[in-house]
Amino acid sequence: MVKGIAHIGIAVRDLEASKALFQKLFGKAPDRDENLPEHKVKTAMFDLGESHVELTESLDPDSPIARFLEKRGEGVHHVSFEVADIERELARLKQLGFQLIDETPRPGADGCLVAFLHPKSTNGVLVEISQKKSTSSPKQG
Repeated sequence: MVKGIAHIGIAVRDLEASKALFQKLFGKAPDRDENLPEHKVKTAMFDLGESHVELTESLDPDSPIARFLEKRGEGVHHVSFEVADIERELARLKQLGFQLIDETPRPGADGCLVAFLHPKSTNGVLVEISQKKSTSSPKQG
């Protein structure tokens, strides 16, 4: 079950310029930056109360973010929804017929486990399912 929106992901061409722009908009500096070479991106996260905005720049011209920017330009890339048990949620969504990009969760920004749903099964929206490390629940059997 979805607990809420984890963050809105925005694809940007120049992270430093975008951080400066959003810093003006939000009236505060980003709360943290993160390099994720395994995902070929670097990010900046703004915490805004219970909401979060993640700016993402590609580190590789062949990355999914680079392809998104080439096709659509800068803008909203994905909406991330927080769940308590990502494996259970992926199984539930698959059973309901959602097309999974990630069959198994993988490490994401902020130490979360993440998996993506294909936009073809979510009205054109790239949906990320996210589980915080601290909210992982023990397996019950």
